[in-house]
Amino acid sequence: MVQKAKILLVDDRPENLLALEAILSALDQTLVRASSGEEALKALLTDDFAVILLDVQMPGMDGFETAAHIKRRERTRDIPIIFLTAINHGPHHTFRGYAAGAVDYISKPFDPWVLRAKVSVFVELYMKNCQLREQAALLRLQLEGNGGKAVGEVKEPAGLLAELSARLAAVEEQAEALSKQLDDDSADAAAVATAAHLERKLTGLRRALDALEPGTGSGAASLPSQN
Repeated sequence: MVQKAKILLVDDRPENLLALEAILSALDQTLVRASSGEEALKALLTDDFAVILLDVQMPGMDGFETAAHIKRRERTRDIPIIFLTAINHGPHHTFRGYAAGAVDYISKPFDPWVLRAKVSVFVELYMKNCQLREQAALLRLQLEGNGGKAVGEVKEPAGLLAELSARLAAVEEQAEALSKQLDDDSADAAAVATAAHLERKLTGLRRALDALEPGTGSGAASLPSQN
């Protein structure tokens, strides 16, 4: 069973949170509410999120300050943030949002279809990264099981390598299709850059897997960083 991604919705107005849930429910992911910046930061301490939808105008800690805290934390700094605002103060206000670390900036009232499409891209990228980490973990177990021996000396069944290769191929195919979709839709630069980063990690993982195959390497392949 595929684990669902979590999406953090941050807004001080319950009716706005309800509207966001109605729009994003079709994605069939886990939606987590936060009614303040402080509550959002608390949720981020324990859970991993695919994307954050963050209201700018909130009493106390506003969206800009909340985003600054998120970007300062190593655990959360790479989570995409989409700012939502009911007021458009012009280019300077928008620039401040991007400077705070937002990948997108949407003024209310927004088009539900557009918002859902943008969120779905980051959810899909998050899921691909999760799959990639799973494949890397399996490869690490395989390498540790080798006990430092050369590939030719390993007695592990070849079936495991074949299974790993097949799983990785499926992720590679999906990542390639996603990249083509982003190109076709002229998507946000942040989404395109994230997809490119994912493809680079997949390439490194494929090299590591190929090095485990008999006759293709020394068996001492290093795995790509998952940062």
